[in-house]
Amino acid sequence: MSEKKNIKRRTFVKSLAVTTAGVAAAPYIHCAQKDAPKLMTRQFGRLNFETTTMGLGGQASIQWTPPDVDPVHIILKAFDKGINYYDTSNLYGPSQRNYGKAFQKLHLIPGKAGYDEKLRRSIFLTTKTHLRMAKGTKERENVGNWSNGDGTSAVDDLKRTLSQVFGDGKGNYPKGAYVDMILLHSMSHMEEVEAVYLGLDDPDPNAEEIGALAALLDYRDGTNNTGLNPKEEKLVRHLGFSGHYSPPVMMELIQRDTKNILDGMLVSINANDQLNFNMQHNVIPVASAKNMGVIGMKTFADGAMYSKGAHWSREPKHVVRTVGDEKISSDLLIKYSLTTPGVDNLIIGIGQISDEPKKCQLVQNVAAAQVERDGLTARERRDIEAKARWIKNGETNYFQRENVPMSAPRQITIDQKKQDDQRSIKLSWHTAFAGNAPLNRYEVWRDEKKIGQIDHHPQTTKNPFTFTDDAVDRQSHSYKVVSVDDEGRRAESEEMVIKFLA
Repeated sequence: MSEKKNIKRRTFVKSLAVTTAGVAAAPYIHCAQKDAPKLMTRQFGRLNFETTTMGLGGQASIQWTPPDVDPVHIILKAFDKGINYYDTSNLYGPSQRNYGKAFQKLHLIPGKAGYDEKLRRSIFLTTKTHLRMAKGTKERENVGNWSNGDGTSAVDDLKRTLSQVFGDGKGNYPKGAYVDMILLHSMSHMEEVEAVYLGLDDPDPNAEEIGALAALLDYRDGTNNTGLNPKEEKLVRHLGFSGHYSPPVMMELIQRDTKNILDGMLVSINANDQLNFNMQHNVIPVASAKNMGVIGMKTFADGAMYSKGAHWSREPKHVVRTVGDEKISSDLLIKYSLTTPGVDNLIIGIGQISDEPKKCQLVQNVAAAQVERDGLTARERRDIEAKARWIKNGETNYFQRENVPMSAPRQITIDQKKQDDQRSIKLSWHTAFAGNAPLNRYEVWRDEKKIGQIDHHPQTTKNPFTFTDDAVDRQSHSYKVVSVDDEGRRAESEEMVIKFLA
């Protein structure tokens, strides 16, 4: 990441702490979710949950609330419409407290009279933390630790969510409160991967530093391996991460997860994805192959597809409150994200609700989200990409890493073995990065002749691809490995020479 872009990102994250003024609550008649129309659902990875194709994002007017909007009404209307996936974050200003007000009205507070446990089990609530550590606050380059709260630990953020959504907002939460998933938010640098994994494989309560995952795992399982969960509480059911910027970082997070504790991934995906270092041909297939729940976001590029500039939102005036425009409909953009292979649902922030269906973002977005995984043809998806690429000269995805072409296979190693008169050459490599088409295969060449190929598959672990050449004499030979995508484009590695074997 360039220093300029990094500074912008830091400014954005810190600006999330800004909160908006409260708004007067208008009368609202809430219908129970059981009376809501049946919405289309999809299996949510391996999580044993059927999620509605649209989830309610915790930003837009729920965070940056315009003075004439009641954010609680947005949440209640989402319940009325039958949405069962809800998103918020410790970085979203008043978002969690607004959920708390709505959940009070919906009888979703454990221990309170009328608590509707069945309704609570029927919804999925996800929060996020940008704190990478659970213990130790050593400053690290490219490791951002930010929160709207006073805590310094990812566990502090988990408890803060529970307090603001289910408790008194002052640190206390009732017995039986939990969040369905907490995400390590906006993972963007390899150094952050190293930080969150600290102590996971061998937790030590006496360690000076413990990464977020080890401690959050304790709070998932009700264990105290890190010494940071002395009451052995179970406060979260699933762990995951989110990312806007770097597919390689997100792929590394998944590949490092030998214990399969990362159940979910929140990822930016819209019709301009392939103008950048794209998610849909790189990290999404890896998460899907590991059967993680995949949540899409930024289908409107945080409003940059429409009236807002291509920059992070910081205040209510940045919230887009209209439904689509003449350049491209919201319907097309939503369908594009939801027909991207591997995506289970799509969170969308709501800026405006209305009793007039055509002016109500929630009504229109829910309707657009009623689409099957294969609901668009490849041609229809390309047509939507062609429409979107002209919006703001194709520079809508300010949050995403710059475009790179398909790469050659990475980290290639070559080794030879001799047993009796038999000589074998073993080549190993890690996945190439895809350009604007899926990877198809890897070809192995010796002395400018193709001698074999390996089909590409998403690399879900740190175990490399391998190819063994047994039909080789003792002379010197040159080898290369070539990436080939579905369009037939090629990217060759450098030649590697194996010397004469006496």
